[in-house]
Amino acid sequence: MKLAEALQERADLNRNIEAIKNRLSNNALVQEGEAPAENPEKLKQELDASISRLAYLIAHINQTNCQTVINGQTLTELIAQKDALSLKLHVYRDVVYAGSQTSYRARNTEIKIKSTFSVPVWQAEVDKMAKELRQLDNKLQECNWSTELLE
Repeated sequence: MKLAEALQERADLNRNIEAIKNRLSNNALVQEGEAPAENPEKLKQELDASISRLAYLIAHINQTNCQTVINGQTLTELIAQKDALSLKLHVYRDVVYAGSQTSYRARNTEIKIKSTFSVPVWQAEVDKMAKELRQLDNKLQECNWSTELLE
């Protein structure tokens, strides 16, 4: 199994576990004399099996990410780099948005609001980071589809 397939299965399992949790909650209580729409014990077994499979996949995905090296960096390091860059990009975008706001002045006597930094310079940095993030994500995706999951 390729790493990318394991990642997709992990995502599916997470969605499935959430759905089973909701189904269990919907069948936790019934009116006296009535039967639940679904058997909670069967749902519990399905939940336990899904969680077991998820634990297996997480362990092997993490092992694969730690042991797979691309251009001198492990996949774990590349993922951390991507997450940090994504966070930085998000913050920078918010700051650029805030600095780009102009306030309407009805009269020249009202207080003038202006940015405390160069919005175009920051925007250029945001654009550069966005490109770097796309390239890093492409590198990770390529690696995910060419790397076998360590089992």
